[in-house]
Formats: sequence, C-alpha cells, structure tokens
Amino acid sequence: MTDIRRDDDVVELALPPRYAIGERVVSRSAVRNDGTFPGREIGDELVRKGDVGYVTSIGSFLQQYYIYAVEFVDRGYRVGMRAKELMSLDDLPEDILAALGPDKVRQLDRIGRGAAAADPSGGGAS
Repeated sequence: MTDIRRDDDVVELALPPRYAIGERVVSRSAVRNDGTFPGREIGDELVRKGDVGYVTSIGSFLQQYYIYAVEFVDRGYRVGMRAKELMSLDDLPEDILAALGPDKVRQLDRIGRGAAAADPSGGGAS
C-alpha cells in the first residue's frame, strides 16, 4: 500500500467548504482510480479534465480535507474529489465574467444543464 501524502499544512476543515451541495463544477484534471472506486481497474480514468458535474455531498478525509462527492451525469457515476481538483461554474468572480463577455457567459451557463438550458423558453417538443 502506498503512503498517504499530506501535500500541504492547511487544514481545510477549519474553513467553510469551498463548494455547496448542488453546485455545478468542472474537473481541473483527469482523475484515475486509486483502487477505491468499485468495479473499475486501478489506473482507469474516472473523470476527464473538463468533465462537468454536481456536488452531491461533502465529507472529509484525514481530518484535514473536504472531499466533494461529484455526480458526473454524462459518465453515470459519482467520484470523490478535493477542492483543488475542481472549479465552480456557478460562482465565477465578476472580473472573470466581465472578461468573458455576455456571449461566452451565456454559453458557459448552458454547460451541464441539459435540454432545459438548450431551450431557454422552457418549451420542448409537444
């Protein structure tokens, strides 16, 4: 078994969680199975960089880190991830939104929202 590496001295649990349940997030990097994901081989890619998911619960690890259970709907499963592996799509800073411009912000708003976002009128095929 490999040693658990504590990569920083910050105790995240002393602060509020960075993400909220229901928040739309995107993976900042690929995540591979370390042996804790059932039904998949060690080393199998579970999440790709850029995959969009939703925070479904928040736990902790080693009494130091928050672990966010993220449901990746397109992949059909939930993966535990650290805050540094994620980025919010729902709570971007105002300066970033301004730099993106209104067209890009509208495109970003539709990512991961399914058919309802593709049809802003709320209507669908009847």
